[in-house]
Amino acid sequence: MTIRVLLADDQALFREGLETLLSVHKDIQVVGQAVNGQDAIDQALKLRPDVILMDMQMPILNGIGATRRLKQSLPECRIIILTTFDDKETIFDALRAGAVGYLLKDVGSAQLADSIRRTARGDSILDPSVAAKVVQEFSRVSSLVGRTSSEVLPEPLSEREIELLRLIASGLSNKEIGETLFITEGTVKNHITHILGKLGVRDRTQAALKAKELGLI
Repeated sequence: MTIRVLLADDQALFREGLETLLSVHKDIQVVGQAVNGQDAIDQALKLRPDVILMDMQMPILNGIGATRRLKQSLPECRIIILTTFDDKETIFDALRAGAVGYLLKDVGSAQLADSIRRTARGDSILDPSVAAKVVQEFSRVSSLVGRTSSEVLPEPLSEREIELLRLIASGLSNKEIGETLFITEGTVKNHITHILGKLGVRDRTQAALKAKELGLI
């Protein structure tokens, strides 16, 4: 399967370089380039890409605003933030907006291609330094720590679902979770579907964020 990718960045040289780097991967096709957030929305609605690489700081509409609108109009589209900004506020704003990945622009080309593939398969991707900040923020959250899932959710999570959430929060892919728990990848996906429904969230990253905020993991 060819993964269709849209590049959204206001720097033409960066977009063109990125397309050249990705062109060596036969399973990844850059189908368009957008120069700002609004352009990204317009092109995504027309081209229907599988994955969007989204810059943060762009004119007219920034990456967070574009991500938020795209998740409403194209919820199946997977958005990876690709930026130089790694402050906590920006990271969490992007994840809350619906981004399923957050990478810094110094990422290697091979790692970027692998991240695109993993994101297209349904995984969430965080740059290691970003993941460290997310974990640090998790540890800071204490307002609801100690409350059980039955106290904060209409339908409580099972022990196995909470175990999966811990592994998701640690950054493991569905395949890696399956290998850790000795279950099939399909079973992992079924569990995650149930978890998302119980938590009322859209994706794995938001599930881990909400579970931690609720003191469940």
